[in-house]
Amino acid sequence: MNTLSKATQQSLRTRLSFIYDEETTDSLLLPEINSIAKRYRSQLQNTPLKQAWDEQDVVLITYGDSIRDSSQKQSLATLKRFADKYLKDAFSTIHLLPIFPYTSDDGFSVADYRMIRSDLGDWEDVGNLRENFDLMFDFVLNHCSRVSLYFADFRADREPYKNFFIYEDPEKDWSNVVRPRSTPLLTEIPTREGMKYVWTTFSADQVDLNYKNPRVLLEVIDILLFYISQGSRITRLDAIAFLWKEVGTKCLHLPQTHEIVKVLRDLVNELAPGALLLTETNVPHKENMSYFGEGDEAHMVYQFSLPPLLLHAIHAGNTSYLYDWLKDLSPPPEGGTYFNFTASHDGIGVRPLEGLLPDEEVKQLLEDMRARGAYISTRRNKDGHNSPYEINVTYYDAFRNPGNQSAPWQVARFLLSQTFALSMRGIPGIYIHSLLATANDHKKVEVTGATRSINRHQWSEEDLESLLEVPESNTFTLVNEYLRRIRLRRAQAAFHPDAPQKVLRLENTHLLGILRTSGDEKQTIVALYNFGKCKQYLDLQTQELQFILGDTHHWWDLIYDLPPIIEDGKLVLKPYACHWLVTHAETKPD
Repeated sequence: MNTLSKATQQSLRTRLSFIYDEETTDSLLLPEINSIAKRYRSQLQNTPLKQAWDEQDVVLITYGDSIRDSSQKQSLATLKRFADKYLKDAFSTIHLLPIFPYTSDDGFSVADYRMIRSDLGDWEDVGNLRENFDLMFDFVLNHCSRVSLYFADFRADREPYKNFFIYEDPEKDWSNVVRPRSTPLLTEIPTREGMKYVWTTFSADQVDLNYKNPRVLLEVIDILLFYISQGSRITRLDAIAFLWKEVGTKCLHLPQTHEIVKVLRDLVNELAPGALLLTETNVPHKENMSYFGEGDEAHMVYQFSLPPLLLHAIHAGNTSYLYDWLKDLSPPPEGGTYFNFTASHDGIGVRPLEGLLPDEEVKQLLEDMRARGAYISTRRNKDGHNSPYEINVTYYDAFRNPGNQSAPWQVARFLLSQTFALSMRGIPGIYIHSLLATANDHKKVEVTGATRSINRHQWSEEDLESLLEVPESNTFTLVNEYLRRIRLRRAQAAFHPDAPQKVLRLENTHLLGILRTSGDEKQTIVALYNFGKCKQYLDLQTQELQFILGDTHHWWDLIYDLPPIIEDGKLVLKPYACHWLVTHAETKPD
């Protein structure tokens, strides 16, 4: 008996027949998918998920053990204590970076997809987090660990997983394959049948799954529905762009990969309305946007170009390139939205700047970051040379002065970057080390040998709380101001993820403005920013601003809870200032 609706089955049949063939689809895939759906349907119906996004959606990105107590055990319980105490009215969702047993890459080499790491807790601890927050899980579906049961069966030539991995001839020409790393594409592994060269996109410990075997897709569908049944409102599809491989191609964004995302979307739409898929594709902007499909792929797509463009605009004091990108940004399709972030557990991508920032500007940005303690990782190009891939630095320290000099503008620059992202169309995602203004962790890099560790500090719960309880500390001041702006943002209908966005041309490259209007047109916010280190004056007589602002005496600044400062018909913006202007009628100030 079929569990899925006729419409979903027809859609799946079309997609799966394209990926595989009609016989495999009809004899294996559709019957098995219906069986999986039947097993999870009742569980999913009993897993309440928020049905639509709104302006209150703000995501905290964190490892399960980014904050640890003195026992260094049950870290999910520690995270819950911290989040319940400090974050309950600021964040709607907690994104748990991989919480499963792993062997490398801080969780992204998964050994068991259905078990929680013992040092973090168990599934009950995950469920406890849902008392006050929605959850977002990471699904590492391009590759898994060499110590997984899947790979053990592959090496032993044993069912059911003996065909779960790709092995190839190293003598073939693989120069067309797009690489995110400088490590070898193929890794030699001893197996029962002799030495084999397995596909390893990211590292020798992370072995790529073989999606040409349809049973791999069935396992992936089962795991995805399991995660949603455990409360994953948003599921991040890690490294999805590399999923399907074909000899002679780039092995990136292949049509089969897009169809697999559509298969997952079809199933989520029917079985778990309210669940959302977020694709992680750290590639040039146009390629990244392709994962919206025609509204039939991802619900959410990362704005990977935002972090490096913001960084450049603030360091250069020049918004030209950021403005050009924003003005050309197409609205997402109906039922889709952007995931706006400035930092994550990974570094700041350099590839998303391709076609947006001239090479000399990219070179200068990399030099500026090295001067602030950053590492620059590389990837292997088709010609065999390496090129910059990502900047490893905490976003807070990316704004400090070179060396160990004091940086009087560091806090202002950092808050500008975060406030700007909060005002953009989409859902904000905030990395815990941005929220906490964490400094570069060079000691951890020395211990792990991994440059990404610079941005993966682990806070002691006691040390962190001592800083957050002392009004004189820099952490107290910055964190509380950041949280205040997040809470303020959550109260504005004009910041709904679907509210239209217009980028304002201000004829001053130090300045940038965004116009947001609520769906019911009852609220308009004019967000204005000074990216320069000097005070700027914005002429309010320009045609565009006159039309929007009209009589400036009727406007109010939400961030400072004051009317805007006007001198001689010009709006005054202090260095690195942020202003969210609304009318008196919208704020009803005392």
